[in-house]
Amino acid sequence: MNFEELVRQRRSVRRFEDRSLPPEMVDTLLEAAQWAPSGGNLQPWHFYVVEEASVREQMVDVAKGQTFVAEAPMIIVVCADPDRSAERYHERGRTLFCLQDTAAAVQNVLLAAVHLGLGACWIGLFDEEECSQVLSLPPHLRPVAMIPVGFPAQQPRVRPRRPIEEIVTRV
Repeated sequence: MNFEELVRQRRSVRRFEDRSLPPEMVDTLLEAAQWAPSGGNLQPWHFYVVEEASVREQMVDVAKGQTFVAEAPMIIVVCADPDRSAERYHERGRTLFCLQDTAAAVQNVLLAAVHLGLGACWIGLFDEEECSQVLSLPPHLRPVAMIPVGFPAQQPRVRPRRPIEEIVTRV
């Protein structure tokens, strides 16, 4: 499929088949994240791959009761390293660039999932502190997104987009 088709086929999948992901698919998703752009090529991220069922169950509470999180065979927790960005870009790196960079990595994972025939969902609603505790994150990492990934058990409908004329100002 071409790029336009890939982008348009991306959906937030919240139902997954009960089967594991082959290791080579997991590697492809992580490599897609690794190749995301980042300010100054600092790559201020770290990815936690959560496959253990008992930990995925704990992540439901972390994600404010979103039960589908545990139904995916794998969750990628994307963490930012604000200090890494701050080394070069000071406070703006700490408070903005590291978040932009991890967001780019998340989008790469979502598009790679579509390319592989997988489903995924970008989760931002979760308790950062609780996530840090469950995963025993070091204090310098901030969890910024959770991505449950698996073989989709649903094909969500196309959701409308605002018209270009409404979202673009040409200067």
